[in-house]
Amino acid sequence: MFSFSPVLKTIKQILTPHKGILAADETPATLGKRFAAVGIENTVENRRAYREILFTTPNIENYISGVILQDETIRQTTSGGLFFRDILQKKGIVLGIKVDQGLAPFNNSTNEKITQGIEGLDRRLEEYYSMGARFAKWRAVFAIGTSTPSKECLAANTHLLAVFAKLCLKRSMVPIVEPEVLQDGDHDINVTFETTKKVLTSVFLALADEGVSAKKIILKPNMVVPGENGPVVLPEVVAEKTVECFKTIIPESLPGIVFLSGGQSEEAACINLQAIVQYGKQCPWQWSFSFGRALQNSALQTWAGKKEQVDGAQALFLRRAMMTSDAKEGEYQTF
Repeated sequence: MFSFSPVLKTIKQILTPHKGILAADETPATLGKRFAAVGIENTVENRRAYREILFTTPNIENYISGVILQDETIRQTTSGGLFFRDILQKKGIVLGIKVDQGLAPFNNSTNEKITQGIEGLDRRLEEYYSMGARFAKWRAVFAIGTSTPSKECLAANTHLLAVFAKLCLKRSMVPIVEPEVLQDGDHDINVTFETTKKVLTSVFLALADEGVSAKKIILKPNMVVPGENGPVVLPEVVAEKTVECFKTIIPESLPGIVFLSGGQSEEAACINLQAIVQYGKQCPWQWSFSFGRALQNSALQTWAGKKEQVDGAQALFLRRAMMTSDAKEGEYQTF
């Protein structure tokens, strides 16, 4: 009988129909910004309590196949002393881990960034694997500007993405390769299209240079949308531009594409995801999601640090997970 490798088995689990990834890998600093918006103090206990709300929500395993954790979170427990990682695994949810260590200025640039964390990554992956993590994520960001992304920044970041992927596969972990073209700016969707095309071309060339097979990774890209202050377009246009961009670059052997929400609202992220799924029905890849704010925002606003709002927050989180699952299957209806 043919036996899948551990990596391919994990990919199959992550890409289970009707399910997607919850990105709960915000750093303490990033989560602190979101807490501040709803009046929550950024403490270890508050971050722990918030993650407990999400991970102990009943029935999320019906819509969530994997959760991306962060170094702090993979070590935390519920108020009852159970590790979050054990809670999730008992639900049949695959554990993932963010392994990059944030951004630094690239060559002293004010608007280009290089991702940090490749040093010591192999050792960290070994530790996370021992904790139960079976996939890992590395994010590189690319800003759209008059002279960005530069060739040098593009080459440096995509090389790191490829080295990360190679190291993950060495540890039998699935690499989630995340090249994000940022939404900042007033550019139109055609500019995003061309930049995304350039970025993805560089990503797959770098992966090939490192001997990383496309069939053993999952891609986490941005949708092709206008800049946040650019001309608004219909979801059908987002779908056409995204799919047509990908068709020219991404190998057919890639098993799946899990979109980041990239600062879009819960509603916009789902509507655009559904439009892409419907337009791209004939594409060889499985379409899915790896959303952070677009799954969590309503729950966080409802909880706002109040114990009496835990049940309401969990209900909203489950609802958003279900609706995002519907969008993935082309069955989304507004809240």
